[in-house]
Amino acid sequence: MNVLSTLIRRCLTALLAVLLVLPITYVQAAPEFMPVDQISKGMHGIAKTVVAGNKIEDFDVEVLDVMKQKGPSGDLILVRTSGDVIERTGGIAQGMSGSPVYINGKLVGAIAYGWSLTDHKIGMVTPIADMLKLWELNGGQAELATPGLEANKVSTPLMASGFGEQALRMLADKLKPYNLIPYDVGASTSDDNNGIAYKTVEPGSTIGVQLVRGDFSLGALGTVTYVEGDKILAFGHPFLKRGQANYFLTDADVYTTVAGLENSFKVGTATEAIGMINQDRGAGVAGKFGQFPSIVPLRITVTDKSLGRTNDYWAQVIQDEELAPTLSAVSVFNSIEKTTDRAGSGTATVNFEISANGIPGGLFKRENMFYTQGNIGELAIAELHEALALLAGNQFVPVNIMDVKVNVVMDTERRTATIVEAKANTDAVKSGDTVDIAVKIKPFRSEPVIRHIAYSVPKDRQPGPLNLSVRGGGVVSVAQLIGKRATGEDDLSKLFIAKARPKSLDESVNELVNRDRNNDIVVEVLEASGPDAVQAGEGKAPKTIDKFETAPSPALPSAAVQKDGDARHISAASNKPAAAAKKDDSKRKVCITTDYIIDGDTQLVLNVKK
Repeated sequence: MNVLSTLIRRCLTALLAVLLVLPITYVQAAPEFMPVDQISKGMHGIAKTVVAGNKIEDFDVEVLDVMKQKGPSGDLILVRTSGDVIERTGGIAQGMSGSPVYINGKLVGAIAYGWSLTDHKIGMVTPIADMLKLWELNGGQAELATPGLEANKVSTPLMASGFGEQALRMLADKLKPYNLIPYDVGASTSDDNNGIAYKTVEPGSTIGVQLVRGDFSLGALGTVTYVEGDKILAFGHPFLKRGQANYFLTDADVYTTVAGLENSFKVGTATEAIGMINQDRGAGVAGKFGQFPSIVPLRITVTDKSLGRTNDYWAQVIQDEELAPTLSAVSVFNSIEKTTDRAGSGTATVNFEISANGIPGGLFKRENMFYTQGNIGELAIAELHEALALLAGNQFVPVNIMDVKVNVVMDTERRTATIVEAKANTDAVKSGDTVDIAVKIKPFRSEPVIRHIAYSVPKDRQPGPLNLSVRGGGVVSVAQLIGKRATGEDDLSKLFIAKARPKSLDESVNELVNRDRNNDIVVEVLEASGPDAVQAGEGKAPKTIDKFETAPSPALPSAAVQKDGDARHISAASNKPAAAAKKDDSKRKVCITTDYIIDGDTQLVLNVKK
């Protein structure tokens, strides 16, 4: 008998131990619900939330009325809040959205809406029945009704950790369409607990909905409304209203709640990832524990040559066709800001690799140099953002971005040079001949230097003058401008159209990968479209321009990256790099890469003989 009693006690102890280590979300008894048609004016209840730390506190709620069809998903319940918690916070605060409201012990819904610059104690509750419908949605196909709402949702404060001042401003600008304002809350957090939730997640506790995590963190705080098994409901209103969503669900710490004239708000940060939010709609957000969102991993290295400093950063960005490119680019900009500790002019060399399915070779590589007298960090991320947006938003096939590696080298030195002149070693050539073209460039505040380009005359070139443009990779030649004006073409934006609209993702990727770089010297056939364009190469002084672009110019595509001084050919007809273009006799273009950002252009004429 003693043996049996001992065995029973051991089994009960083991069972209790298992229950203690499981999150409360899996063992909590479900409350009863109170439908809207049972709610009337004058009823009293309580709501639950966290205003500091992790302690859940109650505050009082009085029903003022039921507002029929005033919410994004149907009815709203107008309430007045009171009690010590409300007095301390100055009313309903941002971050309280989702706070569960109970009347007679039954769950009514979630605090979700209020008005700014008025009585912050007045708010509106989203009925729990509308929130429960989020769990019924299948793959984002079903939609909830979305009538207008004149009141403001109790905003979910967007907490930013690890972002610099410039990056925060950029975030605020990019997220303005979503009515989100990021607040700096100090250092970011990491996954020390390997995704295991050690804190209790229950109605009234604070959670995070995170868009970026790692060395940088960007996410919103809200309150848990209801938990059932491995499912969760929160907020009571939309976050970004993305419908079917893909966000991190995290635990969160609340530092404090700040009372304000316009709005009060919680200050805190997301901690361990515990699941994912998969629905973001009018009635709130819904998610699951133990499942995690698909992500874009970022590995960023930034070197500041003037400081002799190299920093490595990592981050995980949610996979989202609209948000991921911007969030990734801003994360790189933030890495630059944190490493250089400045904003202003300079030179940047940017090299990035994007691993993704559905693209040629599964790898997208691009390298370029940039200079601006403005904020070089903003310009440095331009092509990365363009590449990510191209992949994520392409019209052909869905692309899963699996890895992004970015290497940025920053320098305060101005590494620019202007083309002064170009001379061929002979002006009498035959089709198929190779001509040495000496290009004189003038680096900023340095003596001129010569770069040589071996140019092959197209084999199919007919006898007569062959007009060549010699230009920087990021500019459009003066001759092209003159030619367009001579033919009455006023839309100069057409100069930047390299070819017809891409017919496949491969074409789109190749166009960007093979685009001329800002540090290229390009020699290409200039088909004269006006008398001035021809005359410029026939005895007139070469014309140049001295203007450095503030954004990478989408000029005609060039071939793959080569070492400084190595020529690479491309066919204007085939848009193929040198290895493939050798099979094509109609080469029109050759490039060399330099260690300067090249500006300006000039022209020369070769006389093709029979």
